[in-house]
Amino acid sequence: MYRVPLALSDPPVVAGAGVGVHGVVSAHDVFRLPDLWQLHLYGYAAELVLEGAVHPIRPGHVSLIPPGAEVHYHYQGRSEHLYAHFRLPGDGERRVVPVMRDAGDQAPLIAASLRQAIAAVPDTRARASAEVWTVLWRVANLPVAGSPHAVVAAAIEYIEADLAVPLTVPEIARAAGVSHNHLTRLFRAQTGHTVVAYIRRRRLARALHLLRESTLAIPAIAAAVGIADLQAFNKACRRELGASPRALRERAHP
Repeated sequence: MYRVPLALSDPPVVAGAGVGVHGVVSAHDVFRLPDLWQLHLYGYAAELVLEGAVHPIRPGHVSLIPPGAEVHYHYQGRSEHLYAHFRLPGDGERRVVPVMRDAGDQAPLIAASLRQAIAAVPDTRARASAEVWTVLWRVANLPVAGSPHAVVAAAIEYIEADLAVPLTVPEIARAAGVSHNHLTRLFRAQTGHTVVAYIRRRRLARALHLLRESTLAIPAIAAAVGIADLQAFNKACRRELGASPRALRERAHP
């Protein structure tokens, strides 16, 4: 993984910030800013290529490109991100951070700070610098890939995206980049639940939401949460939620 040294001893000097929209005219862009760092928070899927290394972009990912680096973007259509371009005057202690990271639950906070910086840039540069400095500290302190928190977060992200299909612990572990046994230990330590118990709880929580808030037929709800067997779905609802799917829906809409 390509990493860059980041000095955070002094606030950055923000040269510009805004909302970038790409992939409309061309599916490929090349950028190189000789004197400025580039910080991006992405809302799309694409690829970033830096010095031959390919970094997948996903919504909620954040990247830091050092000055002078040539970076290639390969888009899949209209692509919108928040950005800040800045100088780092500090020469103090440096933190080595990956070029691309998943911001996870920090993404909304990073987005809020970047939007404040964007609003401040025309008139209040000091405020913009403060907001971008806050973002840089958040990015520098994101969990390192492979750490317990990052592994469990990757497993949960995989589970949440695929609740409607059959899931096994080994395939979730592969997606998180660890062994079956290692994921099992980390998951219980971080959440207090086994992976299987977590999947069951999330499926039933989503089913309860759909029963209460949608007009989907009960068989469709069962399929949508990965329990295609209607009898098994009924049993799971009674066991976990205390009533049949029909009764749960009737309680919500008496």
